[in-house]
Amino acid sequence: MSIKPSHYEQLLCEYSDRLGAISLLKQHRSYLEMLPSLRRPEESLITLPLPVVKVRQPQPLSESRLGSPNIQEAIQLPCDLAIIMCDPEWKIKLGSDIIVFIHRPHEYFSHLLGRWRQTQIHLDKDYEWLMPMKEAHMLSEGGEKVYPFFVVFEPRFRTSKCSIKKYIVLKSPKIIPGQEYFSFH
Repeated sequence: MSIKPSHYEQLLCEYSDRLGAISLLKQHRSYLEMLPSLRRPEESLITLPLPVVKVRQPQPLSESRLGSPNIQEAIQLPCDLAIIMCDPEWKIKLGSDIIVFIHRPHEYFSHLLGRWRQTQIHLDKDYEWLMPMKEAHMLSEGGEKVYPFFVVFEPRFRTSKCSIKKYIVLKSPKIIPGQEYFSFH
C-alpha cells in the first residue's frame, strides 16, 4: 500500500504551523524540553518548511590576495521542515535545531535515511538559515546541535487506505548518542 501525496502534504502543512510543530514535539518529551520557554512555546520556535541555508565556503587563497573572503551558496536542504529554537523575550535564535523528515509517497526507507545523511553533510559546514520575512532580523547562524525527527506512515494491511497514524523514529537529545528509539501512536 502506498502513501498518497495528500497524506504527505497534509502533515507538511500541519507541522509547518507553529502550533502543529508544538503538538508534534509534545508527543516526545525530550524534544519538547528543548523549547526555551514552555510557558510561551509558540514564541520559542520558528518553523521553516522546505528550508534553505546559506553555506559559507572559504575561497581558495591566491598569491595576489592575503585574505580570503567566503563564498556563499544557497542550498535547499533535503528535509521537510526545520524547527529553530529562539528566545521569546530577546527574539534571538538559540542552540539546537530539530530537522523533520516526513516519509514521502513511494520513498524507500533507505532514501529517507539518505536525506538525513545529505542534510548532515550540508550542515557540517559553516551556514546560516534563510529566515522568513517576519524573522529576517534575527541572527540565524547554524545550531550548536542538530537533531533528526522522522515521521513515517504506518500502512493498514486490511484496508486499501493508508493510515494517517504515524510512528516516529527518534534520536533523543537526552539519551545516549547513536541509539535510535521507536515510538508508536
